[in-house]
Amino acid sequence: MGLFHRKKPQKDAQPPVKPSLSNASLDSAASLGNRASGGSTNPSTPMSPFSPVNMPKIDMPRPPDPQLDPVGYLRSLGAVRERSSIVTEKALRNELRHFEVDMNKFPDVVTFVARIIKRDYDAPFTSIPAHGRHQHFCVGGRDRVAALLSTFPEDVDNSEKCRRMIDLYLISVLLDAGAGTEWSYKSRENNRVYRRSEGIAVASLELFKQGLFSGNPKNKFQVDKEGLRQITAEKLADGLQSGPGNVMSGIEGRTALLLRLAEALEEKKEYFGQNGRPGNMIEHLLSHPSTQATSMPIVPLPVLWNVLMDGLTSIWPASRTTINGVPLGDAWPCQSLPRPSPGLNDPALSPFPQTPQTSPALWESILPFHKLTQWLCYSLMHPMQSLLRIHFAGTEMLTGLPEYRNGGLFIDLGVLTLKDADLERGLANYSEHFRLSGAKGVEVAPMFQPSDDVVVEWRGVTVGFLDLLRTEVNKKLKNELNGNELSLPQLLEAGSWKGGREIAEVSRPNTKEPPILIDSDGTVF
Repeated sequence: MGLFHRKKPQKDAQPPVKPSLSNASLDSAASLGNRASGGSTNPSTPMSPFSPVNMPKIDMPRPPDPQLDPVGYLRSLGAVRERSSIVTEKALRNELRHFEVDMNKFPDVVTFVARIIKRDYDAPFTSIPAHGRHQHFCVGGRDRVAALLSTFPEDVDNSEKCRRMIDLYLISVLLDAGAGTEWSYKSRENNRVYRRSEGIAVASLELFKQGLFSGNPKNKFQVDKEGLRQITAEKLADGLQSGPGNVMSGIEGRTALLLRLAEALEEKKEYFGQNGRPGNMIEHLLSHPSTQATSMPIVPLPVLWNVLMDGLTSIWPASRTTINGVPLGDAWPCQSLPRPSPGLNDPALSPFPQTPQTSPALWESILPFHKLTQWLCYSLMHPMQSLLRIHFAGTEMLTGLPEYRNGGLFIDLGVLTLKDADLERGLANYSEHFRLSGAKGVEVAPMFQPSDDVVVEWRGVTVGFLDLLRTEVNKKLKNELNGNELSLPQLLEAGSWKGGREIAEVSRPNTKEPPILIDSDGTVF
C-alpha cells in the first residue's frame, strides 16, 4: 500500500488492523483512514462546530511597543510572527547559523502536503477541521468527547458542559509534551493501545473521567486547584502507565507543571474563580468590555490570549527567559536575531531605556513562540464555539505551531540540513544522553535541549515556512478549492503536522522520531 493510497475508513469498534504510516494507535486504525467528503459535513454531535458566519470587522490591538514595554511585546501573540520573520528572511537568503537552506526543495514539501490532503479529503476540502486537541480525542474514528457529554444528566446546562470541556482540554494540552519513543497507553475502556499525542489525549480523558484532577467530591468531571494539589509524580506516572519498559519522558516536569498550575488557578481568581477552575474563564471572556454581545457573542482573540498568558505565567519553569524578573514563557535567546552588547546581559543592569541606539536592546535577541499557549487557543476555542456558540475574531493572528512534527517536515524533505559542526555536537549529545540514562538508542539522531540555539532557530524558521507553505499549497490546490482557501489551522491538521509524522515514520521506521531529538522536560514540546 503506497503512502498516498486512499484507505477505507476503520473504526475502533472493528477488529485490529495493521497500522498505517500515520497510525497513532498500535492496534487500531488512525483517523487518517477516515476519508472525509468535501461535499458533506460530519454527523452532528454535541461538539460539532457550527458553520462559519460573517462577523463584523473588529480591529485587533497592536502588540505593545517593545521600546516601552519589552515584556508585554514578547509575551504578545503578534510578536511571534514578527520576530520569526527575521529568521525566515535569513533562511530565504541561506544565512542561518545552524542550517543549510535549499529552497529548491520547497516545492517537494508543497507537493507532499497537497497529496496527503487530497488522499484524506475530497475537494473542495471544506470538511477539514481546524487543528486542535479535539481531533486527538477522536483517534480511531470515535468521538470520545461527544460520548462523555451524552452521559451528563439533563440538569448540566451548556455553560457547565463548556466549563468541563475547557477543564479537560486545558489539562490535556498541558500534559501534551513529547512522550518519548518507549511510551504507550492501553485504554482502560477498550484495551487498545495508543502512543504519542493521541495516547496522551486518551489517557488524560480517562484520568479526567476518574476524577484525578478534581477536588470536588460532588463533581469529578472538573479540574481545580485542590485536585491538582494532590497530584504526585507517582500518581501521574501510575495514571499514565509510565514505568519500567514503558517510560514516559518528563513525568517529573509534567507533575511540577500541574502543581504550578494549581497555584496559578489560586492566584488568578479574576479568570478562574474562587474554586480555581480553568473553565471559569468563560465568565471573564463573555463579560469583557471588548466582547461584542450581539445576537452572537464575539470575543477578540487577544482577550483569550491575555487570559492564558497572564493567568498561566507562573506555571513556566523558573529557568525560562526573563526580562526585569518577569518570565517570558516559551521565548528564547536566538543568535540569528540582533545580539545585545555583553554588558547588557548583566542582570544588575536594565537595558531600558538607556540602551544606546547603536546597540540592540536585550528584547531584540529573544525569539518568542508560546507554542503551548497557541495550542491552548486552537484547542479551547472548539468547545466554546460548539457549546456556547461563541465566535472569535482575529484567529488569523495565531501562527503555525513551532514543534518537531511541523519542523521535521522541512528537514526530512531536504529544505533544511543541519550544518556539520552542529550535527557532530548533536550526535555527541545523543550518545551522552543514552550513556547517562542507561537506555539503548535505536536510531541515532542529533539531540539538543529546547534552549539550544539549534532548536530555537529551527522553530523560528518553522513558523515562517508554515505561512509560506499555506500560500503555496493553496496555489497548488487552486482548481480543487473552488474559490476557497485552506486556513492555517486546516493546513496544520490535514497537511503539515500529519505530513511531518508520516515522513518521520518512513525515514526512521523503528522509532518514528523527528530528525532532531529534543531532550524534553515535558513543558515545551
